[in-house]
Amino acid sequence: MHQIENLADTQEARKAHQKAGRVAGMALRFGARQIKPGASMREVLDSVEEYIRKNGCELAFPAQSSINTVAAHFCPTDTADHIYADGELVKLDCGAHYDGYIGDNAITVSLGGKDKALADAALAALRSVERNLRPGATPFEIGSAIAKEINDRGFLPIRNLTGHGLGRFEIHTTPSMPNHAAGDRTPLVENQVIAVEPFATNGTAGMITNGTTPTIFGLQPGRPVRSQYARDVVHEVEKYQGLPFTTRWLTRSLGGKALLGLTELRRSGALIDYPPLIERSGGLVAQQEHTFLITKNGCQVLTKDDD
Repeated sequence: MHQIENLADTQEARKAHQKAGRVAGMALRFGARQIKPGASMREVLDSVEEYIRKNGCELAFPAQSSINTVAAHFCPTDTADHIYADGELVKLDCGAHYDGYIGDNAITVSLGGKDKALADAALAALRSVERNLRPGATPFEIGSAIAKEINDRGFLPIRNLTGHGLGRFEIHTTPSMPNHAAGDRTPLVENQVIAVEPFATNGTAGMITNGTTPTIFGLQPGRPVRSQYARDVVHEVEKYQGLPFTTRWLTRSLGGKALLGLTELRRSGALIDYPPLIERSGGLVAQQEHTFLITKNGCQVLTKDDD
């Protein structure tokens, strides 16, 4: 029999996921309201992260904002900011955790409205997930529903980006939730917690490729470190309990030596890089995401902001 991992099968786990999801949802809407031409991306992301902490949770990963052809994984540094401009298609992705139980969500803002149809296609796909997610549904079926909504509006889903299960202190676990008709046909079960994130593009490839200069990382445990700089970075990031972190968090706590430590750790293979992800044909990309708890007869949207 197929073993299902990371079930939220206790009342404590479900309540913690619900707390994290509620805070992540509120933080996402709080941040989205600040995305306007002339606003600083770094200031928006800092405020989202502060909001999560002030509301009783910790960060599941660095708040991120990716522009136009960049689908995901962009974070500014303290020396390189981005100022939002009219006409940009802006993704905002943030996550909270409560005692390790995670809520993960994302939204797309079309500044000036010229690409609102693309953002709306991803949103329609996300709403189809809410209608179809239930015990017995399969990742293949959910991916098919996502692709249909996006294709029907004249766009392509991103085929090599997926949603994912959420475990305790694990941001990406089984099952993988595709954005097209592919993937696992294993039925989903009650009490699984899943982040589903439709990505839509007006490009011709429907695929992403890795960009350069990552600013988001994960620690690869058990790798030897030599310099004091690297040891200081490892000591600092261990507080995140295996969850991702970003460069500016470290430079704010460790100063310039953080960059020296990061360089050594990358060279030694002690870090996992999360580079910016760019649509291969140069198409614009929209993303929408919620975290769902699969219930007895359907699903609960954990990251819905009802305020």
